[in-house]
Amino acid sequence: MPPALFISDLHLSADRPALVDAFHELLQGPARGADALYVLGDLFDRWLGDDQLRDPLAAGVASALSELACAGTEVYLQRGNRDFLLGERFSAASGATLLDDEVVHVLHGTPTLIMHGDQLCTDDLAYQRLRAWRMQERHRRQLLALPYVLRRGIAAFARAGSRLATASKPDAIMDVNPDAVVSALRRHNVTRLIHGHTHRPAHHRLMIDGMLRERWVLADWYNRATYLRVSDAGVEACNAEGSIVMEPSVP
Repeated sequence: MPPALFISDLHLSADRPALVDAFHELLQGPARGADALYVLGDLFDRWLGDDQLRDPLAAGVASALSELACAGTEVYLQRGNRDFLLGERFSAASGATLLDDEVVHVLHGTPTLIMHGDQLCTDDLAYQRLRAWRMQERHRRQLLALPYVLRRGIAAFARAGSRLATASKPDAIMDVNPDAVVSALRRHNVTRLIHGHTHRPAHHRLMIDGMLRERWVLADWYNRATYLRVSDAGVEACNAEGSIVMEPSVP
């Protein structure tokens, strides 16, 4: 059976043309022939609503994903904190299936919990309050009802505030809470979790209730393109050329 590929936190924007090119190369290369491509949030550096599809970069990304889906690779997409306004219009244009915030898919025989990962950062109370606000459908509708230019201004203001807030927070607060991880694995009764968001790529092994479980954290694309490959052979972190990247194994 062909492998499933996972990517997250690409933050695609016109400011990073090399990484936009790397994304298209991934779709033309390793993703072709894969069983599925999972994008676990923050595909774009910001998403102001599906009317952003008029932007050439966004339209090109949607078109490339659509071509991949038409070639036989299932495309799955989760919303992240930067692109939580992704909607059905983008889903249709890209041929991608929008996933709920937490889903379990069986990958090569192993039920796997899949999420963006920000819901696990429960120590960051201010962020969790903001996340709870934007998760409400009525609030998303209110934002999308605003003129596009106003949404762009709000996004720029919010991003500046986020940078200031992040700079003043201890690193530990912005990482996942260990108890939240254990709770999620127990709640979904799985032995594997794959997520992004924290930009701290690693393979964590956990002993929970006498059972060995694992958590794979996806890398961001700020400096290089990487993906996680799940196959019959197991789970491997790879660079854009398909070479295996030796991620740290954290007990």
